[in-house]
Amino acid sequence: MKFIVSSSALLKQLSAINGVVTTNPVVPILENFLFEIKEGKLSVTASDLQTSMMTEIDVEAKEDGNIAVPAKILIETLKNLPEQPVTFSIDHETYSIEISSDNGRYKLAGENATDFPRIAPVTNASAVDMSTEVLSSAISNTIFATSNDELRPAMTGVYINLSSTNTTFVATDGHRLIRYRRIDVASADAASIIIPRKALNLLKSTLPSENIPVTVEFNSSNAYFNFGSIKMICRLIDERYPDYENVIPVDNPNHMTIDRVEFLSSLRRIAIYANKTTHQVRLKLSGSELQISAEDLDFSNEANERLSCEHDGEDIEIGFNAKFLVEMLNNISSKEVTLQFSAPNRAGLIVPSDKSENEDILMLVMPVMLNNYV
Repeated sequence: MKFIVSSSALLKQLSAINGVVTTNPVVPILENFLFEIKEGKLSVTASDLQTSMMTEIDVEAKEDGNIAVPAKILIETLKNLPEQPVTFSIDHETYSIEISSDNGRYKLAGENATDFPRIAPVTNASAVDMSTEVLSSAISNTIFATSNDELRPAMTGVYINLSSTNTTFVATDGHRLIRYRRIDVASADAASIIIPRKALNLLKSTLPSENIPVTVEFNSSNAYFNFGSIKMICRLIDERYPDYENVIPVDNPNHMTIDRVEFLSSLRRIAIYANKTTHQVRLKLSGSELQISAEDLDFSNEANERLSCEHDGEDIEIGFNAKFLVEMLNNISSKEVTLQFSAPNRAGLIVPSDKSENEDILMLVMPVMLNNYV
């Protein structure tokens, strides 16, 4: 089997799916790309058993065939080749692969393609369409709040709930919770799925900058994403997601609106002086003034700053983990944010003051009990 392809075009497609390939896979053949040629099109598959990604590229080929090609050595070779046509010659008797370029020849050992795990076809699937812009925004606004706790697998992914009026994306690690809702994405069939963090990270890095349609299909075990020349299939997390709606406090009489960038910058400075275990910062609201302070008693470090804000409600003093606040504010693009509180021992809410008419973002963060320092 022989085929000719552009080195840079092939590298671009392989780089898009290379993130799936792990260094120490459960099955050694998964260190390879699966190359399959049919009617002048090269299909390339990468998989780690949980997630698989596929891409297609046009090539010059007179015959169909397949081979498993070592991913790392092929990517490194193509990265160091200038743009030019390269010829792949495959010996199906020995599974050896020879790559010929203007500069020279490179020989590597492939493997039998029949040993590569087959990708499950789409069966009994529901579907929903959205744009890459919507999907990218949903992933960016939620994925940072997923949990690393493998004992609570449901929380290691993003929960997606589809209804006839909207689609809600939820992530939580038990300390904070993000609810991102889109009213421009809906499904006639109500359904809910949990997509693993790794698959979403791969999607986020692969989605193109131009806004194109994405078809999302899913059944009880897998989700399929199709956009441009890329297809991705991932195994869903088969667990019950926590009842997140009950955690969100409804009655929050204290409202504080503040410039997001000023608040974020202040928190970053104050956090330097916070306890390295709790990362606790104290927010003290008095009238239209916010005092932010932190102290590390072990090293006699302390800092405080004052910011002006709009405040509606009673004076309140509440503690939060600075790392969580910084990360959440960093993932908001709004000029101003509104913080809503009810009591020092109850969760606080962060809501962007301006957002698109099609989206609704709510961020919840649990309080850290205040230290008894003045």
